[in-house]
Parts: sequence; structure tokens; C-alpha cells
Amino acid sequence: MSPAIARPVAPDDSDERFLAEVRAFLAKELTEDLREAGRQTTGVHTEIAAARAWHTRLYRRGWVAPGWPRAHGGCGWSVRRRFLFEQECARNDAPIIFGTGIRSIGPLIIVAGTPEQKSRFLEPILSGEDLWCQGFSEPGAGSDLAGLSTRAEVNGDSYVVTGRKIWTTGAHLANRMFALVRTGRGEKQQEGITFLLIDMASAGISVRPVITIDGEHEFNEVVFEGVRVPIANRVGAENQGWTMAKQLMRFARSNNTTSGSLRRAWRLLEREVARCQPGPDFALRMAETGIALTAMEALELRLLAAGRLDGEDDTASSLMKTSATELHQKIAELAFEACGPLAQGLECGPNGTMQPSLATRKYFATRAATIYSGTSEIHRNIMARQLSR
Repeated sequence: MSPAIARPVAPDDSDERFLAEVRAFLAKELTEDLREAGRQTTGVHTEIAAARAWHTRLYRRGWVAPGWPRAHGGCGWSVRRRFLFEQECARNDAPIIFGTGIRSIGPLIIVAGTPEQKSRFLEPILSGEDLWCQGFSEPGAGSDLAGLSTRAEVNGDSYVVTGRKIWTTGAHLANRMFALVRTGRGEKQQEGITFLLIDMASAGISVRPVITIDGEHEFNEVVFEGVRVPIANRVGAENQGWTMAKQLMRFARSNNTTSGSLRRAWRLLEREVARCQPGPDFALRMAETGIALTAMEALELRLLAAGRLDGEDDTASSLMKTSATELHQKIAELAFEACGPLAQGLECGPNGTMQPSLATRKYFATRAATIYSGTSEIHRNIMARQLSR
């Protein structure tokens, strides 16, 4: 059986020199252990040691922040080159870095931070010295984020923060958090929210693991008991944190599930098909999904080229997030189904422990894709409001 292959968007002739440079870099720096770590990735980042190693190599080359402007240490690449670079990394099984700093808070500090915040925080994000987690969702405020209750009260030159955050990706690994806290009340729930930058080593913070259905420790509950946060670590004005959060979430929604992530999932699907040789009916479904992946890549490139994924366009960000995460789930489902009962078996993992197969873990891990950064239902409402205008 010859499975269908989704073809990436072809480069222009003018990009060939750039691609040759990227391929030479990947051939030199991507050792087999890093490639294997990349292949084994099921969540939003690769196993942390490999993720850090790859971050360091990208940083030394000056390629760790393709979307940042040169003035702040980024690559200054065109959107097309950023797209092609991510595609090459995906095709070569490069690890996925722990990139919340690069993809979310870094861009927000660039556009909304004070000069002191830019000086203090941007370079450690680029170097990988600082790893950031996001403190938004709470036990009673997930999709209804404006209902958050973690409070912060001014005491001298600091806020004193008390409350809980949940589903906090990578909080057990991060040394910094950006968080939404309640500092006031208004006619609307969105009023009275403030955006803070928090040192995870602060007294009064405890991190509790949340083990997900795929057996991974990616999420956490974070408890704040009288944690002091300098007022200087506030981004934007007090009680205007909702505006900051919307800006940040536009960045996150448009880049936390890109076509590069889908290409990585597709490579897993190809390996499972080659291993298990499912029948002709499966080949048809795979071909249909391959067409959808090619269309997704074209959509992403068009939105990037039009400047609609720069953090200002709610509708484009929601379209990208919904389309990408739902297709991500579909590809993972096909990889799981490709081997039938074989996919449900155990395999030898690190340190000789037995664990579910990679296809099984990937399938379970992507169940959350249409929930984080806003559910698909919320994003369809955002798109519907735009269409109704």
C-alpha cells in the first residue's frame, strides 16, 4: 500500500538559499538523540532536557525567536521564511522547545511592557534562562476566564496574591509565571483584572501535579498564599489586565498549534501506516486528511502574509486555532487507528518502564487541544459575531 502524502507549500526560487542554510544547520545540530526526542513528543513541548538543549542551539545560531523583531533579538524573518523554517524543523523531527516565553509573554512585553521590563525579561527568554508558565485558568474559571477570583491587594510597593490556578502547563518546570489576578470590581466581570509577572521561587507558592489521561505530568495546580509581587511587575495599568490578556491570547491562539505541529503528527501517522499496513479504506481517509493538511498550511501562510496573525485579529486567530486543533485531533485519531489493537499495547519507555504506545499517548494528549486557549465552541462564537456584523 502506498499511503497518501500531504505536500507542504512549495518554496519560491528566492527561498532556496535560505532553505539550504536551514538544512545545513539542522543536519549539523540535530543529533539522533534530539531527533528521537522530537519524534517522541506528544504534548506542547518535548522532554525538558532535549527541549532545553535544542533551545540553546537555536539561541546560539540566533534563530530561537523567528517572529520577534531584530531590535529585540529576534530573526526579523519574513512570514514565509518563518513558515518554511518551522516546516523544515518538523520534517526533521526537531524537538519542540518550552516556548511559552517565546510565543506568548515575550511578544506581549515587546508591545506593552515598560522599558525596564523589556530590559529585564526579554534576554532571559531568548537564552532559555527563564521558562514561563501561564496562570490564567482557575477551578471555577476555565472557559469563563473573566470569573477568576485569585485576588491581589496592594501592600506598599507590592501586590499580595492569594488564590489558585489550575491546568498550569509546565509550572513544575518554569521559574516565572504571567498571571491574571483580581484587583477590583466593575459592572462587567472583565473589569478589575490585573496582569502580573510572578517569580515562581516567591514564598507562598506551591505547585501540585495534575496527571492527565495520557499518563503525562504536563499540567499543575498552583496555590498562592500571601505571595508578594512587585508592582513594577505589572504589565499595563491596574484593572486593565483583561486587555493585556486578550492581546496575549491572540498571539497564543495563532501559534500554539501551527501547521508545523500538524506536520509532526502526520509523520507519526506515516510511521504507523508503514508499520501496520492498514487496508485501502484507510488509505482513502488518509488521503482526505492529507488534503486538509495541505489546505491548512496554505491557510496559515495566507493569514501570516496578510498580517492577520500578529495579535490584533480575533477572528483570524480563532479560525487558525479551531481549524488546527481539530485537524490535529483527526491526524492523531488516524495514527491510533492505523494499527488497530497493536496501537493499544505497551512499549518500553525510559528506564525500562512500560508505557502506552506513542500513537496512544498522542491520541490522548490531543484530546485537550480543542479546550486549551479557549474551547472550539467559544472560538466559533467569536467567528460568528464577526460574520453577523
